[in-house]
Amino acid sequence: MSRRFVLPPLSHGRSERPQHRKPRTRRPSGQGNRRPQPVLETTVPDHVESTVPEGPLPSFAELGLADELLKALAQAGITEPFPIQAATLPDSLAGRDILGRGQTGSGKTLAFGLALLSRLAGGRAKPLKPRALVLVPTRELAMQVEEALSPFARALGLWCRTVVGGTSFPRQIDALRRGVDLLIATPGRLSDHVRQGTADLSEVRFTALDEADQMADMGFMPQVRAILDLTPQDGQRLLFSATLDGDVDKLVRQYLHDPVVHSVAPPTGSVTTMEHHLLFVSAEDKQNVVTEVAAREGRTIMFVRTKHHVDRLAKKLRSVGVQAGALHGGKAQSARTRVLGQFREGTTPVLIATDVAARGIHVDDVSLVVHVDPPADPKDYLHRAGRTARAGQSGTVVTLVTHDQKRAVQGLTARAGIRPATSKVRPGDDELVRITGARVPSGIPVTEPEVPVRTPRRGGAPRRGGNGGGFRGGRPDRDRADRGFRPRRSAQHS
Repeated sequence: MSRRFVLPPLSHGRSERPQHRKPRTRRPSGQGNRRPQPVLETTVPDHVESTVPEGPLPSFAELGLADELLKALAQAGITEPFPIQAATLPDSLAGRDILGRGQTGSGKTLAFGLALLSRLAGGRAKPLKPRALVLVPTRELAMQVEEALSPFARALGLWCRTVVGGTSFPRQIDALRRGVDLLIATPGRLSDHVRQGTADLSEVRFTALDEADQMADMGFMPQVRAILDLTPQDGQRLLFSATLDGDVDKLVRQYLHDPVVHSVAPPTGSVTTMEHHLLFVSAEDKQNVVTEVAAREGRTIMFVRTKHHVDRLAKKLRSVGVQAGALHGGKAQSARTRVLGQFREGTTPVLIATDVAARGIHVDDVSLVVHVDPPADPKDYLHRAGRTARAGQSGTVVTLVTHDQKRAVQGLTARAGIRPATSKVRPGDDELVRITGARVPSGIPVTEPEVPVRTPRRGGAPRRGGNGGGFRGGRPDRDRADRGFRPRRSAQHS
């Protein structure tokens, strides 16, 4: 019997977050000395929990992967599994529901991806009916998951495709009609396809939720639950997340059946290869400090609060000779993809971003993360910091703190489980150079990259379901492009 799809209401108002999400509240300044409340609880179901045993890890062959996958792994230069992969693959290949917790960069993508592809081997998808589903919170993450899994899907003769906002809806329909074995999707755009009858989830036997805690933070849980309700209730479900609190725990209890919990890292920033620093600067010196830090050698991500600040800072840095790219939810998807590609290739070593990038960017060799604007809460701090010190590499996280921010930032890092070193710096200081590698920029302006201009609708209003995202007049610090607004009948171009 078919089930009717009822999509949770979507916000068309000014906020870029769904209206059902409670707004954040700030602690009054007079409460700075109160005992901090734990905000990163990790409640999990009362099921078997395991951690990776000490000693040598089993090989991929010993984990039971098919020969085709073993050859593809060898061709990709992947010779041994990460701990989260070694912990989860035996159970996931055996058909168990999995609850996996691991810090960012711990190898979660292959942990669930190899399991799903192995279980799909030998079958074929029907038109519009994917056989397996991966739900992710952001477009960038969806594309990176597809990039990571496509070689292994091809090795097994399977089709792996993405369904995300900001790219051509008709092209996605064409791919679904040809048959997709493993569909990687953001909740909003997949909801659009279900509404319009271009995706049928009744044969999705295997589902993975990646970065589930970010989907909860972004207000996607009603859509995620509606999507899961359309998949077979006896199907296998794998949920991977950096933290397992709040709405994620409720999701686990409702949709996972007797899951095995595998935890390979605590949900804090206490990664041994990551250094944390608070750099106290005057408001007058802050811009020059930012400029010198950006001129360092190495791949750097700088986080700021608003889209406007992203564009303004990137323009300022390019004007003094720093090759910097800007990334936020107000840019067209083609521009976001290009900027990320240039950052990944190293042609643009500095990326300026809002929190839309805190979980959506998985780029290796990021040696420095700079909080130009301090984050709003401990989770945002940890998500941003997780862009460095990935996969065992070392990295540094720096927060620039002006006098009026000192108490709030120190309280925030304490609640995040971080004990940063503190220094007072000015432009050109030896300590600034030692911590960040700062140097004086060349002063020779670099060419600003060409940015595609969105085609406005009649009357000058921007397209809602097409390229990019962001409401007119909406909050500038969140990306809503993947909220699943109904696409127009005409073709949308990426």
